[in-house]
Amino acid sequence: MIKVPFGRPDITNQEIKAVVNVLKNPILAHGPLSRTFEKLFAKYTGSKFATTVSSCTAGMHLFYLAKDIKSGDEVIVTSQSHISTAHSISLTGAKPIFVDCNSFNGNIDTSKIEKKITKKTKAISLVHHLGNPSNMNAIIKIAKKNNLLVLEDCATALGASINNKHVGNFGNAGVFSFYPIKHITTGEGGIIISNDKKIIDKINMLKAFGVNKSYLKRRIPGEYDASLLGLNYRMNEISAAIGIEQIKRFPKFLAIRKKNYNYLLSKIIKKQSFDIVKFENKPFYGSYYCLCIVIKDKKINRLDIINKLNSEGVGTSIYYPKPIPEMTYYKKKYGYSSLQFKNAEKFSYKSIALPLGTHLKKKDLNLIANSINKVIKF
Repeated sequence: MIKVPFGRPDITNQEIKAVVNVLKNPILAHGPLSRTFEKLFAKYTGSKFATTVSSCTAGMHLFYLAKDIKSGDEVIVTSQSHISTAHSISLTGAKPIFVDCNSFNGNIDTSKIEKKITKKTKAISLVHHLGNPSNMNAIIKIAKKNNLLVLEDCATALGASINNKHVGNFGNAGVFSFYPIKHITTGEGGIIISNDKKIIDKINMLKAFGVNKSYLKRRIPGEYDASLLGLNYRMNEISAAIGIEQIKRFPKFLAIRKKNYNYLLSKIIKKQSFDIVKFENKPFYGSYYCLCIVIKDKKINRLDIINKLNSEGVGTSIYYPKPIPEMTYYKKKYGYSSLQFKNAEKFSYKSIALPLGTHLKKKDLNLIANSINKVIKF
């Protein structure tokens, strides 16, 4: 029986009241609460503009559509991420070109990016893996040299920064996830930040069928025109209401996660058979999404460790089960094989993610640490 789940939404009476208030009013979609949430999120991340969407995947897809990424184009993307990072590219007809991650925190290996650039390359898609900021200085330098767009997948990186600049503000846009076990939740949803108004303006049209007037701007109800081929990727007002309360409390959430991370580091007995992915490496500051251990000893079976931790009551997760190019869809389509992405394979097949969320009490942290110390023997 799992006593300490990997993740749990931090929902209070404030979120419940906010949802009830929405349900008492007639506007449940494309209303004013989405705008309020966008302003609060932009303020927290230090970005000029933000727009809510139905998911992080939708946000990435919209960015590529807004920048006219299409069939025949190529987008360089990390091999170590959630499948959606590549799917959002493939949905445009463009081809994802995979690059291996580095060996120490799972972020894209910047030394291998330029080798993959061709005349067809239009953008670089990077992920701040588990909330550890990627080497944005190197990536932006490469992008400028080759006239490429940069999209930051910040799905697990809310609160992460480099030199006090929040991630998502280095490239052309950054996209965040509000899935239930992320840093904050809206039930399901996402948000795009950018310092380029043109990108946000176009995405605002694309996410709402491509119509030229939003609901709040129509002088006559029901009167609008469609000037773009768009989709329905909007966030509803119920989700936005939850998001408003969550972002208000996020600084506290982040402080708790950092405290939990440091406590676990102090209690887990360091052994030669595994590494712990570190978060703080000034001027890079992570988001403390989870504590990730990476098994080094070939004699240790990861599934056996996971099963033993679960039997002790500790919830775990895996980020991510396979390098994206080794997923069946991409393996069949492009013929990728094993051993092409060795570092991504190490993280996919040898890492275990442990909880750091606000639902953890001191007794839970002690259980996690004691279980690790007990289960991994050397």
